[in-house]
Amino acid sequence: MRNSEMRGQLDSHSEAFLTVRISKRAGLVGLVLLTLLCTLIVLDLREKDGRQSVNDAEGQKPAAASVSIEKEVGITNPKVPVREPNSGHAAGLQTPQNRVDNASVATAEIENRRVAGDEDQAPLAPTLINNVELAVIRTGPATIQGAGATFPYLIYSEWFSAYHRRQPEVQFNYQPLGSGGGIRQVLAGTVDFGASDVPMTDEQLSQATTRILHVPTVLGAVVPIYNVRSAGELKFTPEVLAGIYLGKIVSWNDAAIARANPTLNLPNQPIIVVHRSDGCATTFVFTDYLSKISGEWRDSSGKGTSVRWPVGLGGKGNEGVAGIVQPTEGAIGYVDLLYAEQSGVSYGSVRNQAGKFVKANLDNLTEAAASVGGEIPADFRVSITNAPGSDAYPIASFTWLLVPQRAKDPATGGDLAAFLNWMITDGQTMTKQLGYAPLPRSVVATVSRSLSQVH
Repeated sequence: MRNSEMRGQLDSHSEAFLTVRISKRAGLVGLVLLTLLCTLIVLDLREKDGRQSVNDAEGQKPAAASVSIEKEVGITNPKVPVREPNSGHAAGLQTPQNRVDNASVATAEIENRRVAGDEDQAPLAPTLINNVELAVIRTGPATIQGAGATFPYLIYSEWFSAYHRRQPEVQFNYQPLGSGGGIRQVLAGTVDFGASDVPMTDEQLSQATTRILHVPTVLGAVVPIYNVRSAGELKFTPEVLAGIYLGKIVSWNDAAIARANPTLNLPNQPIIVVHRSDGCATTFVFTDYLSKISGEWRDSSGKGTSVRWPVGLGGKGNEGVAGIVQPTEGAIGYVDLLYAEQSGVSYGSVRNQAGKFVKANLDNLTEAAASVGGEIPADFRVSITNAPGSDAYPIASFTWLLVPQRAKDPATGGDLAAFLNWMITDGQTMTKQLGYAPLPRSVVATVSRSLSQVH
């Protein structure tokens, strides 16, 4: 107890006694009693204050011992908080006993998975134990740098956030610069991974200082959108789409369109063709499809992120194409399925290789990838447009992460490999709710084996 408290109690006791009326007869006796009482109060206060001082001194000893222990085991920053086992929250200062307890719990978790037969389900194998992984001691949170494609940005952001909640010591910084930007930056070595909706060419891969793996993440599609007066849902054959974009089918009541849509009242209305004016993966996928189903298109315009269009108006981005098609009667264009679903733009079905008209949805995109599973090369640079599956949507494509086989920093390589294993397993359950098609099981199994090369 402090002096101010002592004074407060003395004042209160004195005030009480001052209110006592001491008669002249008992004056001397009262004065003696008052003196004795004050003496007892002072002695009691000093005894309490002494006990408090002892407790304060004893409370400081563990802190000093803790600092001494941390110095002894070589920890340079004893104030760094650590995670409790199975928790993403700080657990105070780390002591040798903490390390033993945390390591025991982590080892038990791994053993439980092994006994259950699912130790291969990432990311527990590369999980950090007290900031140590593969004998690499961390000096702080790891930030994995990435850049590239904009199409998968929503799912990538969700994955990065979910994985960070699972592994708080791993953070991601992803810049959606476009597929071209992702390729350039991974080649320059300024990021830990790139992202692209278009596979890298042999020439681009030859410029890399280390082997770059193409890791499929999700699937997307390109759909034909239109604005045709008094027409219902249109069906497009491969020949019709190629004929329109070659400038050979110019009216909506053309016989080729009518044969595919016998129940519709098609107007005698000119077709206004709209395409992308900017280089993009959407155009690459669409022209890759046209090149497969039309020899004339392949020999004249070919495939690419930007091609020489025989006819049509250009719009920048999905929104630019839709911005021309929606208010323009007789217009036709192409956009990403994700954009069409989000913006409510009408889009038609397309006849696939099996002869079935299919309207794009997430399930038939996965079916497209599954139907070419046996033809997917070891490097995963594969086109799945015009896939052979009976229910496959024909204008579908993978999007990829571009991952250097050997990371510049071993700890970063281990963290990235752990994330990728999680992404193709647990992460796939998050895709549909954001409008992306998950990888088929056959592709997941093949990708999982290839990830052992990342380090």
